[in-house]
Amino acid sequence: MEVVSTVRTPLVTGQKTVHDVSEDICHYVEAKPNKLWMFGIILSLGALGFGGYCVFRTLWDGIGVWGLNKTVGWAWDITNFVWWVGIGHAGTLISAILLLFRQKWRMSINRAAEAMTIFAVICAAQFPLLHMGRLWLGFYWALPLPNTFGSLWVNFNSPLLWDVFAISTYFTVSLVFWYIGLIPDFATIRDRATGMRRSIYGALSFGWTGGAKDWNRYETVALVLAGLATPLVLSVHTIVSFDFATSVIPGWHTTIFPPYFVAGAIFSGFAMVLTLMIVTRKLFSLEDYITIYHIELMNIIIIVTGSIVGIAYITEFFIAWYSGVEAESYAFLNRATGPYWWAYASMMSCNVISPQLFWVKKIRTNIIATFTLSIIVNIGMWFERFVIIVTSLHRDFLPSSWAMFYPTMYDVGVYLFTFGVFFFFFLLFAKFFPVINMAEVKSIIKANSKKY
Repeated sequence: MEVVSTVRTPLVTGQKTVHDVSEDICHYVEAKPNKLWMFGIILSLGALGFGGYCVFRTLWDGIGVWGLNKTVGWAWDITNFVWWVGIGHAGTLISAILLLFRQKWRMSINRAAEAMTIFAVICAAQFPLLHMGRLWLGFYWALPLPNTFGSLWVNFNSPLLWDVFAISTYFTVSLVFWYIGLIPDFATIRDRATGMRRSIYGALSFGWTGGAKDWNRYETVALVLAGLATPLVLSVHTIVSFDFATSVIPGWHTTIFPPYFVAGAIFSGFAMVLTLMIVTRKLFSLEDYITIYHIELMNIIIIVTGSIVGIAYITEFFIAWYSGVEAESYAFLNRATGPYWWAYASMMSCNVISPQLFWVKKIRTNIIATFTLSIIVNIGMWFERFVIIVTSLHRDFLPSSWAMFYPTMYDVGVYLFTFGVFFFFFLLFAKFFPVINMAEVKSIIKANSKKY
């Protein structure tokens, strides 16, 4: 007999048993790819093809093919870098912080969110490397490695080097956390497989037997990694914000950047998780596991973080006026009324106004509305980084050096390349790895049902 709580909304619908969970999740790993998945792969390969050409031309001809000039030396590359790093925040937040707070609704979405983190950080890392212009020397410039270039050494005073340590640490912990969570599910697939697939998933499962000792160690390691990852979630984007806050450029030199960047990262990260979850839900018919309730809870987080971001925008204006510094006041006035007013208007409408629609329950529980607004939020967060970077740089202290930035085909193409990388790897992950954490979801079934 199925037991359903009259108080709590069920996290898994369809009266699933433990056996049903294994069947549903393993089925799409074992079955042939469907047409929607193939269409997604073809689109990703198309983006990789065109973007790969632009990356090749960037490396062959140098970053002169981008739209940069002597005034705006950072534009799309650093905008995209900060945007992708922000996207990578929600994955570890869902996995680590919600695990420590014992939030069971995370169990159906944490696996895909963790994968999103890994792929987003890989995409982010490409921009600083390409911006160096010489990838083959980049490792010496970014890492404190012994070299034969005389006095050439990394600058430990630079926040750009702090980025290297913060992001590489975050990536390593997130990768290990993600893989450890996959091991019990790999073992489930191994036990159902035959031939070569059994050997592959057997190797991936590291000899998991499902015994009490295995589970004890698994849960201990998961808690330790969650404890390590939690401060990293807050520290990574704080350190990224130091790239700007430690400079003297009007519009950048502000102490509100660390919390403002972290809130914005969680905001954009959850928007991307929603986009991916809605696509994955449709692609593999996972409506019983990624329910409207999950989507509604994530939308509530978007309302909260979107409101924090909106308050940060207003606070920036107030502090610029209150400081009495003419250059600072002009920088913020120029953002709203200068040549890039359209970018500022896009940022405000996408990030401040559109998330407020989620206050209406019918909208935050509607799949199409949620999907549309999640994309709008991601567009708005990209414009936020563009506004901070380009509008602050294009009007510096010397009016004689004022200049505009216009992106070239190669700026757009390199950005498109990272989209190709992200979706290609995510679709491969979603097809060949269990996209739902079977082991954790089964624990919810046990708690709520007598039907095994």
